[in-house]
Amino acid sequence: VQLVESGGGLVQAGGSLRLSCLVSGDTSNMYSMGWFRQAPGKAREFVASTNWRGERTLYADSLEGRFTISRDNAKNIGYLQMNSLKLDDTAVYYCAADRSLYDSSWFRSGNSLDAWGQGTQVTVYS
Repeated sequence: VQLVESGGGLVQAGGSLRLSCLVSGDTSNMYSMGWFRQAPGKAREFVASTNWRGERTLYADSLEGRFTISRDNAKNIGYLQMNSLKLDDTAVYYCAADRSLYDSSWFRSGNSLDAWGQGTQVTVYS
């Protein structure tokens, strides 16, 4: 499985962006997917995840309900809708996927996930 993110860019604080994650390769297995981010000088942190059907989701507490994860399995695309963006949201955002049965706690650790994208930069300015 290969992942390619898109949709990052410059946005003013309070604005919105929608990131996309195109999944290619062997997508025959059901897979969980999610988003992580890494700001300059900081460790990678979990943002959101969802199971194959998109029925179960988990978000980082710090997001305060501003982000929404979704997916369109027919198109093999995952999304991260980001609203009310703050300066602290500036980071490189990474999409990740895994073929194992969805376990939100395990997925948020980011350890041993099957595939990662190359990242897309999101910069929020005042």
